[in-house]
Amino acid sequence: MDVRFGRAGGRERALRARIAGQASAEVAAAAAHADTEPLAPGTDLTAAAFFDVDNTLMSGASVFHFFRGLAARKLFTSSDIVKFAIRQLRFRLGGENMDDVHASRAEALSFVAGRTVDEIVDFGEQIYDESMADKIYPGTLRLARQHLDAGQRVWLVTATPVELAQLIARRLGLTGALGTVAETENGVYTGRLVGDLLHGPAKAAAVRALAATEGLDLRRCTAYSDSANDIPMLSVVGTAVAVNPDSALRDTARRNGWQSIDFRTGRKAAQIGAGSLLGIGAVSGAVAGGLAVRRKLR
Repeated sequence: MDVRFGRAGGRERALRARIAGQASAEVAAAAAHADTEPLAPGTDLTAAAFFDVDNTLMSGASVFHFFRGLAARKLFTSSDIVKFAIRQLRFRLGGENMDDVHASRAEALSFVAGRTVDEIVDFGEQIYDESMADKIYPGTLRLARQHLDAGQRVWLVTATPVELAQLIARRLGLTGALGTVAETENGVYTGRLVGDLLHGPAKAAAVRALAATEGLDLRRCTAYSDSANDIPMLSVVGTAVAVNPDSALRDTARRNGWQSIDFRTGRKAAQIGAGSLLGIGAVSGAVAGGLAVRRKLR
């Protein structure tokens, strides 16, 4: 079946999710270990934090912001942008829709096929400054940095292409990123994915695979997301936190006793300090006053 456009059955989807998760973890670990700087003294080697990106760390969909930047460079037609805008509106009003996810995947892969990784990364660097930097939720970033200050590593986990995810992580001073891995040959995109999008169960697979590689104790790890689609990822760690949650995730968080925080409004929930999170569950036992881990992704 064509990885770009086909819909797989249940078993094949599960297999692709595992392949996508493993591939993403391998890329993340390789990028982290390519850093010649040793881990900072006081680094907690068994606890970490995992943050979803779209509507958790960043307002809106990072890929939409990226495509809008490409449109400004005349790399998309007006009709393409209208379709992206409609999907973005549905995303903001009603959460993720898998038909939109698959359609966006097909269009994105069609666009990158034949282009070099360096070219896409260069576009990403420019567009981050133009359209993404001001979309970061300060409250969520504050949570991430408090994990770093406690000596824990912090990874983004997103369906966004891994190159763009790594760029966002690097710009924010985070450890690294787990993202969708697109196949390349000699530094050129083929238009195919390795496995599938890093979405839903694939995110959980990636977190498990990275934990195995890095020696993390998932019971001491924390995950943050806005979407019920990320319940598999939230369920594999010791502490799950719903950030700007959709209604389905809010209900699940309430049933499971997960903490909810909303940075979209002035509600009291948005004022909950990150310190209260660092004192519970997976983060407990972190080295007090540990130095932040500031790893540079290559």
